[in-house]
Amino acid sequence: MPPRVAVVIPNWNTREFLGPCLRSLRRQRFRDFETLVVDSASTDGSVGFVTENFPEVRTIALPENRGFSGAVNTGIEASTAQFVVLLNNDTEQDPGWLESLVRAAERRPEAGLFASKLVDFGDRNLLDGAGDALRRSGLPYRLGHGERDRGQFDQPEFVFGACAAAALYRRGIFEEIGLFDEDFFAYCEDGDVSFRAQLAGHRCLYVPGAVVYHMGSVSTGGKRSATATRLGTRNGLLLLVKNLPGPLVLGFLPSILLGQLSRLLVVSLSPGGLRAHLEGLAEAWRLLPKMLEKRRWIQDAKRVSDTYLRELLGHSSRLAAESRRRRIRDAVGARLR
Repeated sequence: MPPRVAVVIPNWNTREFLGPCLRSLRRQRFRDFETLVVDSASTDGSVGFVTENFPEVRTIALPENRGFSGAVNTGIEASTAQFVVLLNNDTEQDPGWLESLVRAAERRPEAGLFASKLVDFGDRNLLDGAGDALRRSGLPYRLGHGERDRGQFDQPEFVFGACAAAALYRRGIFEEIGLFDEDFFAYCEDGDVSFRAQLAGHRCLYVPGAVVYHMGSVSTGGKRSATATRLGTRNGLLLLVKNLPGPLVLGFLPSILLGQLSRLLVVSLSPGGLRAHLEGLAEAWRLLPKMLEKRRWIQDAKRVSDTYLRELLGHSSRLAAESRRRRIRDAVGARLR
């Protein structure tokens, strides 16, 4: 009988993070799971390291780097488990993490995907994310990111989506809406899956007891790297092209344009940021015909009303705004102390 859960960990030249991540999986209270490390043609000895030190882990070595999307798709297809859990290798997990996700999935059949409580790896009083939001501007936001943890995210709540750094999905979700979009390669690919799942009528539940300590963006050189900026710009636009229903586009357009302008201003402050942003825009344009083709079948399969989506994105925007205000207050208070 196959295990109930498959934990899929993508890896690319980040051998130094695999040890702490896999050792913390050994400490999980929930045991009915298998671990798959999908390696994207690493040259740092990652595959040999896992094989030698973690024989319980199934390793899949890809012949080339297919990005986050290609790696996790390979892992999803290689398992028949009831639940698929995606996990970044730059994490450590609380011993009750996996148990909390599985119990939530058992208790809440109306939800198809489940978000973990992400905590900053270096400062464990600092939140890294409590579920994902998508604002009316079309810009994604990780709820709670950068806030001091004062218990403000200690209750389960339905949110827009789950950060794939540590998320559980029912296998049926992928059978219904498809796998991660490999044209995205990396960045916003989890937001795309969350949006497609919402359109198909599957809600996302944030599970505060599922705690993971997360570093973030170790494979792409940091959140402000040229690679992160290029892919974030490109894929943020493609996510909207694929998923935002036509009747909502006109009403959201002013917010979307303002959001794109604010993003341009922010990335321009980073070295090489403006060039990377423009490259992302050019790549989005080249991929536009393909995304419009995907959009047709996504919108044809939509099962929820535009009213529901308008309220979902409005609620998501409000949660993101409240979270951002708290983070600013925390920063101001820290400077005054």
